[in-house]
Amino acid sequence: MKELFVDIRPWNKEIAIAALESGASGVVADSAGPVRELGRIPVVAPDGDLVPGKDIRELTIRNTEDQAEAMEAAKSGRIIVHTPDWTIIPLENLVACGEQVIAAVHSFEEAELALTVLEKGVSGVMLVTDDPDLVRSVAKLLQTGSCRYQLHELTVTRVRPAGMGERVCVDTCSLMTGGEGMLVGNTSSGFFLVHAETLQNPYVAPRPFRVNAGGVHAYLQVTDMKTAYLADLKSGDLVSIVHADGTCREATVGRVKIEHRPLLLIEAECEGKFLSVILQNAETIRLVRPDGSAVSVTSLAPGDRILGKLEAGGRHFGMAIEEQIIEK
Repeated sequence: MKELFVDIRPWNKEIAIAALESGASGVVADSAGPVRELGRIPVVAPDGDLVPGKDIRELTIRNTEDQAEAMEAAKSGRIIVHTPDWTIIPLENLVACGEQVIAAVHSFEEAELALTVLEKGVSGVMLVTDDPDLVRSVAKLLQTGSCRYQLHELTVTRVRPAGMGERVCVDTCSLMTGGEGMLVGNTSSGFFLVHAETLQNPYVAPRPFRVNAGGVHAYLQVTDMKTAYLADLKSGDLVSIVHADGTCREATVGRVKIEHRPLLLIEAECEGKFLSVILQNAETIRLVRPDGSAVSVTSLAPGDRILGKLEAGGRHFGMAIEEQIIEK
């Protein structure tokens, strides 16, 4: 996920509080002391968690020589870049050669632009402002719109009971809405969008913070395009909440429930590739149709179309790797 740092130099308590309350990745300060009195948040300062010049460099680009220095620095470490005349070309060049570029911005529009240069965008922004509302709006932008998955339409080929086993409910510290859920799959090359428990039904009350995500063995898409086994999740971990339109946001796991339940195997095909997932066999477990609506797994039939995600290659400790791996 993209990072948001907030510049609170000179000391600005109101902006520091807004950064804390908005879930910013960190603040840039003259000293960590005043920040520590307000709460826990990473601080870029001489006495902070990240030391300027050592853990992160702050550079200003005014000419081609400055740009060359910044491009070299971006190859080996994190940098915060100021572009006083706000030209996009330096940011494009930096994004092309490094993945640890944080752009200093002064408005919502500048933040949007920095996060989308070369489609990939910078790794984060440092907001320079005296407006607490701007801190909150930019934080919301990063949390809801800076991450996107390319989803695919899958065609269901088979649905059948898969015996008994342990399945995992992922309870987050965030509330989900219609069309949102998590990407889960039996293999690292194919995922199904499993809908959150947001819908009313006659059996149990909605649990909009929950995704009944499937068997303990399954892969789950978490943050930074990585995966995790459902069985390995624990309180405090970060996961990706994905919408039917492909946008995603970060959520914190509050609790994981593993229980013995009847299971259902769902198989599907997309672009000549076959993928599958094992979910609990219950009316309240749903996948997502291409229009964003939810469909119960007990109603699925061959030929139905649902949303998912295809990937190439395998995984090693949750990270995509280029090697031949056969999963079935």
